[in-house]
Amino acid sequence: MSAAGCLAANEWICGEYLRSRGQELTDATVQHVWITAVSVLIGVAVAFPLALLVRARPGLAAPVLGLTTVLYAIPSLAMFSLLLPFFGLSAALVVTGLVLYSLTILVRNILAGLASVPEEAREAARGMGYGAGRLLWEVELPLALPAVMAGVRMATVSTVALTTVGALVDYGGLGTLVTTGLKSFFKAQVLTASVLCVVLAVGADLLLLGLQRLLTPWTRIRRGRIREAG
Repeated sequence: MSAAGCLAANEWICGEYLRSRGQELTDATVQHVWITAVSVLIGVAVAFPLALLVRARPGLAAPVLGLTTVLYAIPSLAMFSLLLPFFGLSAALVVTGLVLYSLTILVRNILAGLASVPEEAREAARGMGYGAGRLLWEVELPLALPAVMAGVRMATVSTVALTTVGALVDYGGLGTLVTTGLKSFFKAQVLTASVLCVVLAVGADLLLLGLQRLLTPWTRIRRGRIREAG
């Protein structure tokens, strides 16, 4: 069967679909990446001060962690419906929902990372005259970075998947193509958009893993010494 014939036959794998709908796929992919990146960045910006607040006031741990868990448990359709009166049918609606979903992962991992910092490191820094702010940025955060980055990776992969739900309000990136393809049973569109979602999730995870390794070279040195000692 010719490449053009696969469209008429509605095949799952169709090169002509990629050629004829290339711009549509590109636009949907760019929108998907943009919504995901903005949502994760805002999520980190919100989660970080929340985690610091919980660490400073342990009594707030249960309410904050409980609230973020409840938000994560809200079905996406219900979440978007609750936010609709405030944002209307807009990209801001989708981004806000995704930010709320990311908080439970990000806050917990930031707290876990800060808790994993050895107390000796803090005491040594205080002995060298480090104040609270300098201690946080120059000692605690670098040592907590592996756990923090693990949370960012999980939140990013989760957000790539959840972005597709934005198709409910026509801001779902590749999810919009999947939804419209399912409605018309356009096989090539459904499969191509779905595969691209998986590629984005895997690619984002590998990119962040590479960034984590670049920012934490001492972890590789430590693992190398452990292997040599073994």
